[in-house]
Amino acid sequence: MSSGTVSTPVSTVPLWINGAPADAHSTRRGDICNPSTGEVIRTVPLGDGQDVDRAVAAAAAALPAWSATSPVRRVRIFARFLELLTAHHKELASIVSEEHGKVFLDAMGSVQRGIEVVEFACGAPHLLKGEYAASVGRDIDTYSRLEPLGVCAGITPFNFPAMVPLWMFPIAIVCGNTFVLKPSEKDPSASVRLAQLLKEAGLPDGVLNVVHGDAEAVNAILTHPGIQAVSFVGSTPIARHVYVTAAQHGKRVQALGGAKNHAVVLPDADLEVAADALAGAAYGSAGERCMAISAVVAVGEIADPLVDALAHRARTLKVGPSMTEHMDMGPLVTREHRAKVKGHIDAGVSEGAALVVDGRELKIAGHESGFFLGPTLFDRVTPAMSIYQHEIFGPVLIVLRADSLDDAIALINANPYGNGTAVFTNSGAAARKFEDEIQVGMVGINVPIPVPVSILPFGGWKQSLFGDLHMYGPEGIKFYTRTKVVTTRWPRESAANAFHMPVIT
Repeated sequence: MSSGTVSTPVSTVPLWINGAPADAHSTRRGDICNPSTGEVIRTVPLGDGQDVDRAVAAAAAALPAWSATSPVRRVRIFARFLELLTAHHKELASIVSEEHGKVFLDAMGSVQRGIEVVEFACGAPHLLKGEYAASVGRDIDTYSRLEPLGVCAGITPFNFPAMVPLWMFPIAIVCGNTFVLKPSEKDPSASVRLAQLLKEAGLPDGVLNVVHGDAEAVNAILTHPGIQAVSFVGSTPIARHVYVTAAQHGKRVQALGGAKNHAVVLPDADLEVAADALAGAAYGSAGERCMAISAVVAVGEIADPLVDALAHRARTLKVGPSMTEHMDMGPLVTREHRAKVKGHIDAGVSEGAALVVDGRELKIAGHESGFFLGPTLFDRVTPAMSIYQHEIFGPVLIVLRADSLDDAIALINANPYGNGTAVFTNSGAAARKFEDEIQVGMVGINVPIPVPVSILPFGGWKQSLFGDLHMYGPEGIKFYTRTKVVTTRWPRESAANAFHMPVIT
């Protein structure tokens, strides 16, 4: 991504404000590249505070009518949106694949996981109804109401340009809020297309707005007095900044940070099943997933055969252009990110880790300018090495060795991240011990990427989450609403004046 005035004769992705495409106030632009070719295919405005102001003003103007709309009527719009998402599933996946670089089938799967959250949002009236308690006192009833917060904002990452926005704005909007979305400037087109489809489904103008940009737009959102809540997914340093800054400005915040997801493989595990699962979890989407398995803890005598099995799979993966059929892995998202990941591999070599498979010199014929990096595998990594300490966010899998399950659990619990983890075993007792003792938010038992279905919340522990509530599911409803409790009394006769604390009688 480059900043400054861009003269490349390609189309510009518009902002989406008050139900229509909009030009940016900012004159700064960034390049959007096709990672498979390295070519600039679009430009994107890097919005400023005035662009954020316009989006918030549109959202604030739409709020009174939208919040007064009944949940059932809101859901009817999202039911139509669900139909449109299904009809345009392949189109959305193509946009994601072109701008991000993940292979088409992977993009299809990510869009589907976003669609599932919209399915959950269509059941929101049941979750928004509150609670009622009759006759808590003489002639007194009490009940709770879940009410919208106001204008909310979402800041989403490059690795899931359709899925993560769909984790946020459908839940927020169906709860009666209006929304400002700031997608990644690396691959923003999917967000604008989602906004167009939601307008087609009948969403009133101003309820959903999209502002593109970099840190300037992010900081304008975090400090804007008209925004009541911010949801974020990204790296841990930025998540911490988002949480601290937005909270200091009186906003409700959920900020999901980075990860170093471990998978433990016990000696009794099915070696072939574990190796297949781990290869997909490590190298799928070129490792650019916050739930990717990036560290394997091999326990006991399974270590050597497991490394051999992983090496075989890494060497035989099909790597190529994202839209080419039958590819297992595509390029990384940008040239700069590829260089960063390569630097981590260089560091691992210099620190003494055993480089089993080296993907640094991969070249794809006809796509020499693409941002490709081959699957890479390290063995005999220690916690002191930088490739263990850092979230690499690329197709790099490291293997550590442990003598026992207790040692593996202690290793994972000592890690500052706590997003996702997995254990591969045929022992129910070992699996139960792992589930009970591990200090991680999402746990898989013979499941390498335990992303919860939409009826349960997504979120990690420790430095993988800043805030109290996880994303989507019932906790998403809680995040985007506030509770009002009403106590009513319709006395049958005049009550005497009371100057004491009221109690239930």
